Amino acid sequence: MTKLGFGAHPFLLGFEQLERLVERTAKTATEGYPPFNIEKISENDYLITLAVAGFAEGDIQITLEDRQLMIRGRQDEADDGRVFLHRGIAARQFQRSFVLAEGVEVAGARLVNGLLHVELRRSVPEPTVKTIEITRG
Repeated sequence: MTKLGFGAHPFLLGFEQLERLVERTAKTATEGYPPFNIEKISENDYLITLAVAGFAEGDIQITLEDRQLMIRGRQDEADDGRVFLHRGIAARQFQRSFVLAEGVEVAGARLVNGLLHVELRRSVPEPTVKTIEITRG
């Protein structure tokens, strides 16, 4: 017996990309730094919050490519002569990615008190009914 993948199910026409999307999402969920929250603000608004203490706006890059939201952080390693007896505040670079559903757009981003807030908004298309004409032949 052959196992059908999610995108190959006979009743799900045109969803082949969804299976690849799920696989790609599973691969990106393994890294634990920086910690983050995802909130549902309203029916069509979401908020991703990342704890990025010590990072400035210029240290963080946010890109969106092919429905994949990528958030990268990198601090300059400035050698200013400081000697740490203990260094518990992470200053390492990071990369977090989130796969967005079709119709979800980034509405904005802001950095407040060491927390990066990325606002997402889903646009809901108007439902339409289309009658298909049947021709002879």
